[in-house]
Amino acid sequence: MKTYSIAVLPGDGIGPEVIAQAVRVLEAVGERFDVRFALRTFPVGAAGVAAAKDPLPGETRAAVVRSDAVLLGAVGDPSLDHAPRELRPETGLLALRKLLNVYANLRPVAVHPALVGASPLKPERLRGVDLLVVRELTGGLYPTSATNTLAYTAAEIERVARVAFEAARGRRRLVTSVDKANVLEVSQLWRETVTRVARNYPTVRLEHAYVDTAAMRLVSDPATFDVVLTENMFGDILSDEAAVLAGSLGLLPSASLGEGPGLFEPVHGSAPSLAGKDVANPIGAIATVALLLRHGLKLADAADAVDGAIAAALDAGARTQDLVRPGELGARISQLILAEALEGRS
Repeated sequence: MKTYSIAVLPGDGIGPEVIAQAVRVLEAVGERFDVRFALRTFPVGAAGVAAAKDPLPGETRAAVVRSDAVLLGAVGDPSLDHAPRELRPETGLLALRKLLNVYANLRPVAVHPALVGASPLKPERLRGVDLLVVRELTGGLYPTSATNTLAYTAAEIERVARVAFEAARGRRRLVTSVDKANVLEVSQLWRETVTRVARNYPTVRLEHAYVDTAAMRLVSDPATFDVVLTENMFGDILSDEAAVLAGSLGLLPSASLGEGPGLFEPVHGSAPSLAGKDVANPIGAIATVALLLRHGLKLADAADAVDGAIAAALDAGARTQDLVRPGELGARISQLILAEALEGRS
């Protein structure tokens, strides 16, 4: 029986709650597909500060680099908002990405037919929406600590562009490269480099879009996107905007890939106001397990099974509060009570 080592980093807020459900699914997958997952849990973020006065403790650092994949919940705690930078949970996340050298962040966004009503957009705008944001994760504005400089080398752009084009070859063969080349010199380099990489993928169509235009298209005509390739900050903003298409940020998974172990985490944050109430949506974390199986461990059949199980649960009416419009849950309960009452009278 094949054994895979998974470092589990539940993190903060709702992280431990949703990761607990993701682990249950992972264990069920192991039983069904006759594989073994050696799961070990380590602190990160505010949990790391509490355990070792470090948002990425040494024990966690050593474990993640030895693992086959890393499953992360979320980091963030308002009690540390004014702490020194080296003690903030987000510092631990940036250090984790740097340690693993994960440079390509994949964020898929698809609209499940049963959840069309969960989005504020009109149903006709959501038909056929199935896009993948490929976000460069190690360059740009985020890695610096005091002075933020948007800097990229051609090599950094080339490697993430290849990830996007490879993904597009297995999808609808369209890459939309998002930049701000009319203003930023680094975006001009981005556009030139992506265009050069595209020549190696003649079956994939490349289009360029300014980030403001892309933001507008995400809500006005989202089905026209297939793979969206962009830099670190633009990708962060656009992928969060795309959550409105699916109906909730709580549905969305992500995979961060490099040359070694991948980092897999739901897109949502730690949501401290929801922690401990058993109301957080676990689907983003469970869908993240599917990405871990597919991209981290190359277990495509197991990943398909998890994706299929999520779809079946949604078809059956499984919902958390983030997927229900105001008054809808009460109306549904009323309908069930009325139906039961009428049946009893007959």
